[in-house]
Amino acid sequence: MSHESGTLIADLKESLTQQRYNRVAIHNYCRNADYFLRHLSERGIVLDAVTPEDVSNYLRLAVRQFRKRRGRAPARDWISIPRSGIHALLRHALRSWPSEPLAADAGERLCREVCNHYQTWLREERGLAEASIYALMWEAKHFCGWYTKRSAIIGFTELSVPEIDAYMDMRAPGLTRRSLKDVAERLRGLLKHLHRTGHTATDLSPHVIAPLLYAYEGIPSALNPDQIAAVLETTSKDRSPLGLRDYAILQLLAVYGLRSGEISRVRLEDVDWRGDVLRIRHSKTGARSVLPLLEPVGEALIAYLRHGRPETDVREIFVRTRAPYVPMVRIYSEVRRRIEAAGIELSGKRGPHIFRHARAVSLLRAEVPRKVIGDVLGHRSTESTIPYLKLATEDLRAIALEIPGAEVSA
Repeated sequence: MSHESGTLIADLKESLTQQRYNRVAIHNYCRNADYFLRHLSERGIVLDAVTPEDVSNYLRLAVRQFRKRRGRAPARDWISIPRSGIHALLRHALRSWPSEPLAADAGERLCREVCNHYQTWLREERGLAEASIYALMWEAKHFCGWYTKRSAIIGFTELSVPEIDAYMDMRAPGLTRRSLKDVAERLRGLLKHLHRTGHTATDLSPHVIAPLLYAYEGIPSALNPDQIAAVLETTSKDRSPLGLRDYAILQLLAVYGLRSGEISRVRLEDVDWRGDVLRIRHSKTGARSVLPLLEPVGEALIAYLRHGRPETDVREIFVRTRAPYVPMVRIYSEVRRRIEAAGIELSGKRGPHIFRHARAVSLLRAEVPRKVIGDVLGHRSTESTIPYLKLATEDLRAIALEIPGAEVSA
């Protein structure tokens, strides 16, 4: 091992230790990282120039060597062990990996410049949440790549309404009216940016044709009280660190109807144990709410913090159960898994938001004023609360009127 390689491996070991990986994982990661560095040295490949293809070539070689040494193929998931060690090395040693491949031509370079500028504007000027930026940027990159391949010139100066119509026609198959309307709104945002930055002479955003949706025409998915109780009960029986974490998350969803991003951002200092309050930063409005820390939520949080949360320096409450112990970014898969474990089958959505819808319905049925409901849910205006009225359909049966003159047959 060269001095430089030895230093890299030592630094990697220290980094993994600080991230609280267990000793076996640290040993395996460092050993495989060292093997990979030797492979690069033998082939004259510098670390800064490593590509995903180089990693794939090495892993194929590692499989062949395993088969040669042991006379059999490795287990299906064996490859994840050397791959994880190599990726940990590359992420630690290089500023960004994998690096973005070089643009194939001038058109692709321009698309990247436009999209990078648009992303910066969305984040710094508009201050949008990362989930919103991700959706807008996916559409922007998709449209720019699609248009660049069709256009005979570099740039967007000849972009016209027919191309916009063609793009929407291409995106339409398989999408619901609601989804297609979302595509149209994201495309309008990009077209406004292209005009604002001088890439198009006119603002083409008004020419994007989207499906007409009637106000509140769709009924959101929601769990009923019995289903919520079943999910909580099933999850409460799992006393593993994973179960304690998921149960605390579900309590926050069921009791307060928080958004998934709001739960991911809850920090240790947001819980005032002496004052029995919980401070929430709402992801869409940026507003802050102070909510009473109700007993079921407090007990679930205490159980997780004492017996489930790994030792880590991060301030966010909910973190991964495996190293690196970083804050959770999304909770969709965890919630969906717990719903399925409770044996609940849903025809519509089955992520965190259905708890939010259920909470709104329970408040409506308790005759809580819409303004108060909006404050609890972090809505910017009372109009945002109106769609939840559709979910209280069972209440309409209580005021059903008999039809005059109707006769009951014998």
